Amino acid sequence: MEQAMFAGGCFWCMVTPFEELPGIHGIVSGYAGGTVENPTYEQVKTGTTGHYEVVQITYDPAVFPYSRLLELFWPQIDPTDDGGQFQDRGTQYPTAVFYYNEEQRLAALASREQVAASGRFEGPVVTEILPAPHFYRAEEYHQDYHKKNPKHYKEDRGQSGRDTFIAKHWYK
Repeated sequence: MEQAMFAGGCFWCMVTPFEELPGIHGIVSGYAGGTVENPTYEQVKTGTTGHYEVVQITYDPAVFPYSRLLELFWPQIDPTDDGGQFQDRGTQYPTAVFYYNEEQRLAALASREQVAASGRFEGPVVTEILPAPHFYRAEEYHQDYHKKNPKHYKEDRGQSGRDTFIAKHWYK
């Protein structure tokens, strides 16, 4: 098993694209980077701790290669937005691919170049490719939020503008 970590704005919306796929063995919402050990959501949401909201994915690369994770990641985000994602604004919501080894780093850089060269976007791709920092698991109520609170999740996602953006830029 290996791990991958992605920041794509609100971590609630970054779980569903990856779940229930062969070779994916776990998706955990959490926080990465920052200056506070064992941060809480209340601390992170202030935007003052330096943490990203992230998902950490445990996967079997023989069944589901890292390149496929990247192919799923990019269409979930606006890679040109450095101020957050959709309705979620602030330092805890930018996009990033965090790599655990050199193979992941090179694959992430190549995939970012492909996205930049695709002609889908007017602005530059600003999603960072960074070494994986320490991961902190988010509180239990954030895990599988879309299953625990489906009504609120659907409303929040609908209001965010994420799905409209995805349809316009990724699946036209």
